[in-house]
Amino acid sequence: MTPKIMVSACLMGHRVRYDGKRVPVHPCFVKWNALGWVYPFCAEVEGGLGVPRKPCEIVGGDGADVLAGVARVIRCDGLDVTGFFLKGAKNAEKFIVQHQIVYAVMKDGSPSCGSHRIYDGSFSKIRIPGKGVAVSLLYRSGVRVFSENDIDILDGILSG
Repeated sequence: MTPKIMVSACLMGHRVRYDGKRVPVHPCFVKWNALGWVYPFCAEVEGGLGVPRKPCEIVGGDGADVLAGVARVIRCDGLDVTGFFLKGAKNAEKFIVQHQIVYAVMKDGSPSCGSHRIYDGSFSKIRIPGKGVAVSLLYRSGVRVFSENDIDILDGILSG
């Protein structure tokens, strides 16, 4: 069976980051993409946010708490953008069903895609353990999620 891997579009070099910048593409992504295994996705853009956009952080918990309605996603200027993040997470869930995604490599630290850490909601660059909104929904759906720091682990699974 061909592995199907959702990858945060920013990690594939797409200009979808909040600051509009491009990040280098890991060689594993190049290899997996050539094999037809990679499915780029940006939950924030798919939720309706533009590029560039003001930084956002989860206030009052993590992504699971946002899904439960007890935490919010707030933009650095105080605007509540929770609805965009919920829409992006729901679109990610539809995407994984549509494409039969088994694995995901998501951008850690992101309020959508953080798989290990997110920012603490104070906009002071402090990271705390937690998952983003979209990643929390991916976990619930049974997708095995990795961060960009875990690519070698996934490559070992795929090669083994």
